[in-house]
Amino acid sequence: MNDPLRVLILDDDFRVGRLHRSIIEDQPGFSALEPVRTLAEARDGIRASRPDLLLADVFLPDGDGIALVRETGVDAILISAADDAPTIRRALRSGAVGYLLKPFDRRALVGLLERYARYRNLLAGDRPLRQEDTDRALAILHGSGEPVSVSRSATEQLVLAALGDGEASAAEVGERVGISRATAQRHLAALAARTVVEVRLRYGATGRPEHRYAARS
Repeated sequence: MNDPLRVLILDDDFRVGRLHRSIIEDQPGFSALEPVRTLAEARDGIRASRPDLLLADVFLPDGDGIALVRETGVDAILISAADDAPTIRRALRSGAVGYLLKPFDRRALVGLLERYARYRNLLAGDRPLRQEDTDRALAILHGSGEPVSVSRSATEQLVLAALGDGEASAAEVGERVGISRATAQRHLAALAARTVVEVRLRYGATGRPEHRYAARS
């Protein structure tokens, strides 16, 4: 089981910090650290806890939340009543993965957290990524990815049937289905991106890893 994504909340209003913490704690796969109220406390919290995500107000009594994001390099969702284009552009240039305008509905934050979790899952580990992996991750983060309930093509259904309860390489799946290895690889990669199948590495006699695919139960 993967460790939960840890979120540090920065807001000078302790009531808002508690509210955001309750939303985060309700989301599977997330854990909220103790909220902080100043940039100094946030810097200490980042050094001590190394959070995966920062949920921060822009305007704070001792400085600017956007500058903190640029300074620390931590993934961040910025929250502000500032709706002017220059502020939002500055936030995105600083590396923010999301920007929520106050006031916002609870569902807006929940949806952004869900997309962020899927984005992190796609970019997990140190494996080399293809262009479609990168495009898919960015589309999900920005809310334009395929819905999880996307219907499977006839070929994808055959590919899943070929996997059965075991695991197989793209070449083996292609042979079972009657399609080329490249076509099988493309469909397996698409299914893996939607977390319908998982990818495993097996090292053979040559020492080179082979990608093996298995349907998720």
